[in-house]
Amino acid sequence: MDYKQHIASKINIDGVSQEEIYSLIVLPPSSEMGDYALPCFRFARILRKSPVQIAEELKNSCKPDGVISEITAVNGYLNFKINKTDLAVDTLKRILSEGDRYGSSDEGAGKTVCIDYSSVNIAKPFHIGHLSTTVIGGALYKIYKFLGYNAVGINHLGDYGTQFGKLICAYKHWGDREEVERGGIRAINDLYVRFNNEATEQMQVEAREYFRLIESGDKEANDLFEWFKELTLKYVKGIYEKLNVQFDSYAGERFYTDKMQPVIDELQQKGLLKESEGAKIVDLEEYGMTPCLILRSDGASLYATRDLAAAIYRKNTYDFNKCLYVVAYQQNLHFKQVFKVLELMGKEWAKDLVHVAYGMVSLEDGAMSTRQGRVVWLEDVIAKCVEKAYAIIDEKNPDLENKEQTAKLVGVGAVIFGALYNNKIKDIVFSYDKVLSFEGETSVYVQYTCARAFSVLSKSGGGEVLPENYAPNAEESEVIKELAKFPQIIKEAAEKYEPSFIARYSVDLAQKFNKFYIDCKILTETGDTKAFRLSLTRAVLHTLKNALTLLGIGVPEKM
Repeated sequence: MDYKQHIASKINIDGVSQEEIYSLIVLPPSSEMGDYALPCFRFARILRKSPVQIAEELKNSCKPDGVISEITAVNGYLNFKINKTDLAVDTLKRILSEGDRYGSSDEGAGKTVCIDYSSVNIAKPFHIGHLSTTVIGGALYKIYKFLGYNAVGINHLGDYGTQFGKLICAYKHWGDREEVERGGIRAINDLYVRFNNEATEQMQVEAREYFRLIESGDKEANDLFEWFKELTLKYVKGIYEKLNVQFDSYAGERFYTDKMQPVIDELQQKGLLKESEGAKIVDLEEYGMTPCLILRSDGASLYATRDLAAAIYRKNTYDFNKCLYVVAYQQNLHFKQVFKVLELMGKEWAKDLVHVAYGMVSLEDGAMSTRQGRVVWLEDVIAKCVEKAYAIIDEKNPDLENKEQTAKLVGVGAVIFGALYNNKIKDIVFSYDKVLSFEGETSVYVQYTCARAFSVLSKSGGGEVLPENYAPNAEESEVIKELAKFPQIIKEAAEKYEPSFIARYSVDLAQKFNKFYIDCKILTETGDTKAFRLSLTRAVLHTLKNALTLLGIGVPEKM
């Protein structure tokens, strides 16, 4: 049953549609308040009454029925409690029938969401700083697909700029093809670092010339660039595979080289382009922003130029309903400028562009610098987590089969979850010990809970039939209420661009299940009690697996 729909059907407010009432019904922060709540603050202006008074009047006009067991009014909220047996049976039936689709919907059918994330730089390290954009974007991609959207994952590669001239120059002076092939991106990075540390003024001149040759189509320069790009993509795709991250497009900055001039021409035609100290700008002073720089005084394009061209291309190609940019908060001004320029150009769809900002990730020992060679490679972080996970598993369960595969699931999961558990805008200091803890708010704890559920179900032999009229006790009811929240949690994660909602939910559900597991016997019970508790355990396992899968995390059957 759609309980929100049932609740909405019982409420009549002049001037407010049933659809709006339905959309306003939320999950209370505490289950003690109720299973669903209707905040009445939105109705105060229409009814010319206080939210507290409105909630009280609605409580008196709405009566409990066979589905709704209790209605209360508290501080402007109308709270509803659902009949425990109905909620339990309906929730478990739905989960057991839907399985790995529980929580999914078709609300996004016919709609497209473009998501720009990871966006690594060619020939530069894939480092710990790329973790958040990669796993936040990867999770949003999965969440939107789960909700029925056509999600388009875009890796806007950093493949344009003077650094490639420097790299070719460094390779020409110090490189060896066989060594670079063997060393891959790390060998390329070593050359780049060496250039920044040792290049003479003459080499700087050569580097600028090599970049000019790339732009002018010189075969040798472009062959070297394409080789560096090939080595980089081979490397990063290996990391993406480990992190369970997918892309549909690798169109980077260079792809838009021939698409910028039409944008510049349009800005000129619409009187938006102005000259300032030889450069071309769009003046945004009246909107409280510094000018958006379109062309430098030497005629070179900039990030904004390419991002304007990219946005227009994506709209023309994908006709998106929304386009997300998962980029660090340091770029807040940049995206405000780009979105405002598109709006001034008359692109009504500029309102559908969203900067999904996030905080920085660092290790406990501090900062990085690509130019100076002080970087923490993401590959090394993943490898260290897997290594530590293996040591922990080997100590706790030395006879476990497939320890290597389990350690990979646990170690990689810890890296992803460590970046996704907190609100995305927070800066994160990554701690190996914290993310690999079997206790607390970690993926390891959630995975271990899944392994516990797997163990119970394997010992039971399966085949349980959900009893129709079972009245759950307090511990069982807490788990049921948490299970029932999952579809709403996914929807809110998509609306707020916050995979952390799902990460936190998985911990909450795991905690409630573990309390139930400790307080209530399962396998030694009989009859309806045993059947219900096994059904509950199976439903928890389905839901936790779905939650972790949406984050890109695998689930081991044993730990």
